[in-house]
Amino acid sequence: MAYDDLLEFSSAKNIYCPDNKKRNSKRVMLIAVIVSVVLIFLLVGMCMLWKIYWKENSGGNLDYAMFEEETPLHIDIRRFTYAELKLITKNFKSTIGKGGFGIVYHGILENGDEVAVKVLMETSIAESTDFLPEVQTLSKVHHKNLVTLQGYCQNKKCLALVYDFMPRGNLQQLLRGAEDYTLNWEQRLHIAFDSAQGLEYLHELCTPSIVHRDVKSANILLDKNLVGIISDFGLSRAFNDAHTHISTVAAGTLGYLDPEYHATFQLTVKTDVYSFGIVLLEIITGQPPVIMDPQPVHLPNWVRKKITKGSINDVVDKELLDVYNASSLQSVIDLAMDCVENAAIDRPAMTEVVARLKVWLPVVSSEKHSVNGTTQYKYSMDSEIRKQYQLSISGASTEGSSFQSGSIGRMSEISMSSGR
Repeated sequence: MAYDDLLEFSSAKNIYCPDNKKRNSKRVMLIAVIVSVVLIFLLVGMCMLWKIYWKENSGGNLDYAMFEEETPLHIDIRRFTYAELKLITKNFKSTIGKGGFGIVYHGILENGDEVAVKVLMETSIAESTDFLPEVQTLSKVHHKNLVTLQGYCQNKKCLALVYDFMPRGNLQQLLRGAEDYTLNWEQRLHIAFDSAQGLEYLHELCTPSIVHRDVKSANILLDKNLVGIISDFGLSRAFNDAHTHISTVAAGTLGYLDPEYHATFQLTVKTDVYSFGIVLLEIITGQPPVIMDPQPVHLPNWVRKKITKGSINDVVDKELLDVYNASSLQSVIDLAMDCVENAAIDRPAMTEVVARLKVWLPVVSSEKHSVNGTTQYKYSMDSEIRKQYQLSISGASTEGSSFQSGSIGRMSEISMSSGR
């Protein structure tokens, strides 16, 4: 029996040995293929890394120099070469901002002045329609509350704008708590006043008038003294007051967009007034232009709802810690609601906006902000404000009421798609 088993084992061994050899051969081939593929990927990766390294560190200036535009813009500001931009930004080392347009870098000029260099992404250059208008606009406007353009770079591979550097960032960052610094009520009023003066200059003192078209808290920069500076003129348009400018597409940012402009595409200076009204409400509330509550709610509607159901204190930014002048707060809310009227004809001009804001600056500046004293004054004033507001809504006569009829507006919900 053992002999028979031995024969069977021997037979089985003779039968299966060829299969084992085939399996081993397949495994060797598979391993060889895998190793080859891995080596190819490694080689490709190393080539790509070397190409990037070589592009950034050997002869980059010479490559870009070949793409400098031969015909410069006929404007009286400095034109930078790409090589000069690399030098003043230390090879684009320090990023201070990003957006759909590209990246903003910190730079230092030869005289030691700090600048912000806004560089368009290479993939966006061919489609860019905002670069030249912004250069041309900023080369013509000069006002202490408008950003100063130091120069530009016009290269087929790189478009860039060189501005004065604003060390305190922008208003949106400070209002949203991105920085470890909280603006008090006086500072907020001054920033609003500064920004209003910049827009007034564009509307009233430029010939033809210039409409910014993208007024928002992110486009209000702050210098070291927290002076408000209007920036980002890429969407701005100039037109004669004899007619409105009609465009085929409404430009702007969701939440700030003038509903009348959105519906008719007729651009007027009142388009900026509407957007500035939203900025005023941001300054008061600290809230974004569109609030998730839990559904999207437009900021003017949120303010109306809060004041109607509660009190004026319910809309004030909690970061103010109840330290503010109630009378000035009431007036600024009143002004903001006038600015965001649906019909452009019902909105004030920027000259009126500046005048109304200016009234409160000396009062606010002269006050001693004792927390206890200010809080008591605020609450005593607030009861009267709430009473007047509710009477205005009910249609009752309020002789001497400081809430103007334009502040109440329409109480219907504003459609988010139209910016209302």
